[in-house]
Amino acid sequence: MRLHLSLNQQDVCGRSGVDVATYSRIEQGYASPLLDTLIRIADVMGVELEETTRR
Repeated sequence: MRLHLSLNQQDVCGRSGVDVATYSRIEQGYASPLLDTLIRIADVMGVELEETTRR
């Protein structure tokens, strides 16, 4: 979704308040985000949380 929206990791992190290293680990599947983190990332991307978990 991030790439589809032409966002880089820094864009998402700056808008969501998530640390770049943390976000990178989440995106690569090395870490699982807390629910509040996932909600903030979904908000940045303009998607409902349900859509985020299906992709």
